[in-house]
Amino acid sequence: MPHLEAVNTAPTRPDAWNAGNAHCRVRYQLLAEAEPDLLCRALNLFAMQYLIPQQVNVQRADEGLSLEIVVDGLSWHRAQVIAEKMRNLISVSSVELHGADPLWVETTLATG
Repeated sequence: MPHLEAVNTAPTRPDAWNAGNAHCRVRYQLLAEAEPDLLCRALNLFAMQYLIPQQVNVQRADEGLSLEIVVDGLSWHRAQVIAEKMRNLISVSSVELHGADPLWVETTLATG
């Protein structure tokens, strides 16, 4: 009977959820219809990840809302996943995601 050994092989793709990935500060900019529960639904996406935004700005203009949310401690991949979830919220017309930390953005653009 052959001796059993643990096989240590490298993963075939990078683990995007790994806690060792570089974290950054990101800024989300949302445009949406003015709905009473939109702010709660958008912020709940961060609450489910145990994240508290650094800054939240909301402006209402007629029938629309403009939201800007700044969050620390996200990997770029996780930030993109949350942006996609925001795009799927009812009444959201657009979501833009930007790196809010200039040093991180320069490093990412240079290496990416």
